[in-house]
Amino acid sequence: MNLNQDIVTVRPVEAIDTIQKLPNYVGISEKTAGSTGISMNIVIIPPAAKAEPHFHDGFETAIYLLKGDVQTFYGENLSKSVINKQGDFIFIPEGVPHQPVNLSSTEEAVALVSRNDPNEQESVQVYTPN
Repeated sequence: MNLNQDIVTVRPVEAIDTIQKLPNYVGISEKTAGSTGISMNIVIIPPAAKAEPHFHDGFETAIYLLKGDVQTFYGENLSKSVINKQGDFIFIPEGVPHQPVNLSSTEEAVALVSRNDPNEQESVQVYTPN
């Protein structure tokens, strides 16, 4: 049981640098809110940009695509892909290598990302395809 019984509001004002090389507005984390089992962030994929290939060691990821069209390459050697559109919910199992790519050359893609990891960047591991 969490002894802290206060509700916490977080209003991120600037993006942080991430291992994925995408702007990330940290909302809920251990550092910002004292969470012990979850993080939630807004991730921006600039026009025609892509994340560094990566995976989350031991943690699942749930994403809601707020804006844009994104193709995510995933799996061994990033050999599979899926295209998601605004309004899609996306689940990435723990340990699955992935690389999201913004399909628009003029509009940013925006996603609400949550993980069962209170220290969002701690579980991120760079993935180098063969």
